[in-house]
Amino acid sequence: MTAIDRARTILVTGGAGFIGSNFIRYVLTRTDFTGIVVNFDKLTYAGNPASLADIAERFGSRYVLERGDICDADQVHGVFAKHAPSLVVHFAAESHVDRSIHGPAAFIETNITGTFVMLEAVRQAWKDRSDVRFHHISTDEVYGSLGPTGQFHETTAYDPRSPYSASKASSDHLVRAYHHTYGLPVTVSNCSNNYGPFHFPEKLIPLVILNALEGKLLPVYGDGANVRDWLYVEDHCEAVWTILTSGRTGETYNIGGECEQRNIDVVTAICDILEELKPRQQGRYRDLIAYVRDRPGHDRRYAINCDKLKHELGWRPKHDFTDGLRQTVLWYLQNAEWVASVRSGEYRTWIERNYADRNS
Repeated sequence: MTAIDRARTILVTGGAGFIGSNFIRYVLTRTDFTGIVVNFDKLTYAGNPASLADIAERFGSRYVLERGDICDADQVHGVFAKHAPSLVVHFAAESHVDRSIHGPAAFIETNITGTFVMLEAVRQAWKDRSDVRFHHISTDEVYGSLGPTGQFHETTAYDPRSPYSASKASSDHLVRAYHHTYGLPVTVSNCSNNYGPFHFPEKLIPLVILNALEGKLLPVYGDGANVRDWLYVEDHCEAVWTILTSGRTGETYNIGGECEQRNIDVVTAICDILEELKPRQQGRYRDLIAYVRDRPGHDRRYAINCDKLKHELGWRPKHDFTDGLRQTVLWYLQNAEWVASVRSGEYRTWIERNYADRNS
């Protein structure tokens, strides 16, 4: 453990989102951390406080939700003045490729400007402190597309192909520039596709699970042969915690699940698990598969090499894809109330009623 362990407050941006909420849950329930976690989230469509309702009840004052926008410098500085965090884990981002194609402006604003505002805030708050850390969450999509062989390494040249990946690439460069220019203690991680509990149902795995249960078509882009490396979200959270507490300042670490799968194989695997756990009344789930027009700039294959993280810090993914996918399907079957709230949009009404005036 490092000197950073003296920190008593962690600020998590985007902590009401899919990975952020799982990370907060992991830190408070699976580690020896005894301090305070501050969740700073704008609570946009993908942010859902209900994903941490049990954590809020269980941990009381050790978990704080502050509604705010990372692009608003006054709000960001206000949170730093109020909570004085010594660790920042920066998840907050617009992250859906399809949305970035149809509306790139929000991605430029949040992912680039928002990261700049955060970096300026920590630079001013921390001055020359060394017992602090800014950890930036990024994606394997910044590396572009692979052919049938090879993997992305930390040294792979950036080649983003969508407005989303381009905005994340820019934010990565900003973080590294602040380290080299100002000496800001930073680490960066680039992860592969996450899946697991509390995933907003616009992404492939939760969309397929919920569409299948409702008897809707299961859309598969193009020929379905695009390959992704799948990382169970709890494994990702453990990796981030490991980097945060033990990683070397200024370093980048790739986080992968070592579970390459074709999109069509992911969809058929979900169908087969559902067929076992909750069979259809008529026909089979596979009958719902529908190939649709491919999206623009659809990268063919991603594959992460995470040897640096494994060899240097001793982390390894604990879930293979078969086990992780089954756990994920079971979670959606067992959490119908959360799903119904998200699918109906009811959670948005609840947010506005309970958090409308809680701006930092």
